[in-house]
Amino acid sequence: MTESISNFITTMTQYPWVFVAISFIFAATIGSFLNVVIHRLPVMMKREWQSECNFYLNEYHPDIVKQVGTERLQKAIDPFPEKYNLVVPGSACPKCKANIKPWHNLPILGWLMLKGKCADCKTGISSRYPIIELLTGVLIAALAWHFGPTWQFVYASILTFVLVALTGIDLDEMLLPDQLTLPILWLGLIINLKGIYTSPEDAIIGAAAGYLSLWSVFWLFKLVTGKEGMGYGDFKLLAVFGAWLGWQMLPLIILLSSLVGAVVGITMIMAKQLNKGNPIPFGPYIAAAGWIALVWGHDILNWYLSTL
Repeated sequence: MTESISNFITTMTQYPWVFVAISFIFAATIGSFLNVVIHRLPVMMKREWQSECNFYLNEYHPDIVKQVGTERLQKAIDPFPEKYNLVVPGSACPKCKANIKPWHNLPILGWLMLKGKCADCKTGISSRYPIIELLTGVLIAALAWHFGPTWQFVYASILTFVLVALTGIDLDEMLLPDQLTLPILWLGLIINLKGIYTSPEDAIIGAAAGYLSLWSVFWLFKLVTGKEGMGYGDFKLLAVFGAWLGWQMLPLIILLSSLVGAVVGITMIMAKQLNKGNPIPFGPYIAAAGWIALVWGHDILNWYLSTL
């Protein structure tokens, strides 16, 4: 087994384009699953919150239950009584409920074969699905080219998959679920016990500094304006990059994410797609900046220091 893995790594090192192509195909397939995560995880979370509300009302406010009626309350609290998770029910058209055939679920190609429409009722299928599959494939292919067949590539791919899911969810719901950010935070600390990307000390300090830096900005802004400028999920996401890349990368990530966020926000206001004062998700900009720092962070810092 060990010899087979060693031979595979040797072959992939000799033929990097083969490794990049295999990585792209595999990642695009994972991207298809990430579409499911982006759509279903928020629904699953809302169902859980609704169930907790239902339990609270039944436990502490039986008078409300009596007035509304148990059946009516249950229907309002849990509008999806059927089993619902990342696997069940199977993929189906949201309009006609026709099951999607396996070959139509092929990443990118399935959407192209269907010409972006349901095979049965011809309802349009969002182009976001192939875009996420393509984006995931391209990002992992870039990691394969940069890191080669190494453990750095494996862990960076896991982080990238989670970042794609978090970005999609934040754009849809303005939410960065703890179910995704916390496990990847702990994974960053664990892998850096062996110094995969940075030293254990820098990883621990980076996780704390990443969280506390945005936490401090949040409270300063709230004390001055009385408003909340960002969500707690943003603190945790920056802590993720501190844990993975060390505290030294945090200024670069904060600078890049703030710059891109400002440019996008101003552009949307000028295009009248966003009103002043309306919130925009900041997670995608942190994710993009962190991914850039993961791949080219040291090169960027070395270039900047060489210009001083």
